[in-house]
Amino acid sequence: MRFALTGMRPARRVGDKRKFTDDFMENILQIGAITTSHGVKGEVKVFPMTDDVNRFKKLKTVILQYKNENMELNVESVKFFKNMVILKFKEYSDINDILRFKGCGLFVTRENAVKLKKDEYFIADLIGMDIFDETDKKIGVLKDVIATGANDVYEIDLDDGRPLLLPAIKECVLKVDVDEKIMKIHILEGLLD
Repeated sequence: MRFALTGMRPARRVGDKRKFTDDFMENILQIGAITTSHGVKGEVKVFPMTDDVNRFKKLKTVILQYKNENMELNVESVKFFKNMVILKFKEYSDINDILRFKGCGLFVTRENAVKLKKDEYFIADLIGMDIFDETDKKIGVLKDVIATGANDVYEIDLDDGRPLLLPAIKECVLKVDVDEKIMKIHILEGLLD
């Protein structure tokens, strides 16, 4: 059972000519990052940050964060190459126009995000959650989600200063309440040794 949809991280706040509000920034999710150009016709290689790379096939627009701008770009075409996604934006048709975007993040609004199944959550919604034990005592805060092959691992900063790496499995994660920003957990024997 999965407890996180890996890759959908919260957006970083950057300046913008269009003056997006903080509320808007909280409602966009990262789906990938541009690694380099592909060919000479303005295509880019994107490292996907989502469990479902096929979600790129349905993309119409993305938000590109570049320096002090949030730019909305229209997706013209999508291809796949090894573990990468090749995107072509309608606004750019030359390699020289897109080279500057190397390392930039690509985002979607929540309304354009993939639909979640039961027990799936966006990482952006999990990071910062208050962590409670089985007795409903607050014991820490979820700092990050680490993607592994078998299951995700939650990196938790405990209130006593110790770190906890908790596997995101049903034996450890008892309850997740995204609206209240709380997670109730069971710490398996040996995890704190």
